[in-house]
Amino acid sequence: MESLKIKNLCKKYEKFSLKNVSFSVQSGEIRGFIGRNGAGKTTTLKSILNLVHPDSGEISFFGQTFAGNEKEIKQRIGYAVGGTSYYQNKAIKDIVKITKMFYKNWSDEQYNHYLSVFSLDENKKLSELSEGMKVKFHLAVALSHGAELLILDEPTSGLDPVSREELLEIFLSLAEKGVAILFSTHITSDLEKCADSITYIKSGEIIATDDIKSFTDNYRLVEINEKTKKSDNDCYLGMCKTKDGATALIYAKDADKFDKKLIGKPTLETIMVHLEKEEI
Repeated sequence: MESLKIKNLCKKYEKFSLKNVSFSVQSGEIRGFIGRNGAGKTTTLKSILNLVHPDSGEISFFGQTFAGNEKEIKQRIGYAVGGTSYYQNKAIKDIVKITKMFYKNWSDEQYNHYLSVFSLDENKKLSELSEGMKVKFHLAVALSHGAELLILDEPTSGLDPVSREELLEIFLSLAEKGVAILFSTHITSDLEKCADSITYIKSGEIIATDDIKSFTDNYRLVEINEKTKKSDNDCYLGMCKTKDGATALIYAKDADKFDKKLIGKPTLETIMVHLEKEEI
C-alpha cells in the first residue's frame, strides 16, 4: 500500500524552484531523500506536510489528500522537520503535556521508552538541549503516537555514532511492523545500513528514484591517470581530485572501455559527490 504519493509537485521562489517532483513511499519501506544543501529536500518535505504551500501537484497519504482529511491524516503520520524552534523556554515535559492532547493514540509507555532510549531529561528546557538531543526529543514525540508514516528531515544530524546506530535499528524495527519512513540526510552511510530505496534531488528536480542496489549498480568509478585516454572524457559523469590524480564516475555499461584494474564500485556517497561535481 502507498503510504505517501507525490506527483508533479512544483513550488517557485525568486531564485529556486521545485520542478515536477514525483515519488512514493510504500508501507514498510525506508526511503532516503538525498541531495546537497539547497537542492530542495526541506522545501519538498515542508510542502508534503502543508507547511509550505506548493504552486501545483498532487500529494496523498494512504490514498487521501489533506483536503477534508487533514485531521485524520495527521493522526497517522509523525514528523520532525529541521529548524523547528517552538517553545524554547518550556520544559520537555510541559511541551509533551500539550502535544499529546492532539493525538488519540498517544502512548505514554512508548514515550517513556524513547525518553530512556535517547537518555532525555524531561525536566530540561528545549533551549538547554544540544542540537543532537533536540533531534532525539522531536523523534521521541514523533514515535509515540502509533504513526504509520514518519517524515523526518535530517533525523541523524548531530547524533553521535552510537546514537545514530540505535536510531537506525529503531527504523528497521518499525519498518518490519509496516511503518513507512521517509527521511532526508547527508549521511549516506546511514542509508546504506537501513534504507530500501533513495530519491535523489538536484537543483529542484528528481534525477533518480530507485532501490539502493539498483542505483549503485548503475555506476562505476574509474581512476584517472596518464594512461587514461582523453577520448573517454565523454563517458565521465563527474570528476573529483585525489592526492594521486583524480577519479571519474561512469555508467557501468561503459566500464569495458577502461582497464579493469582502474575500475571500482562506488559507494552512495561517492556517486553523489561525483554527480554534483561535474568537472575538476
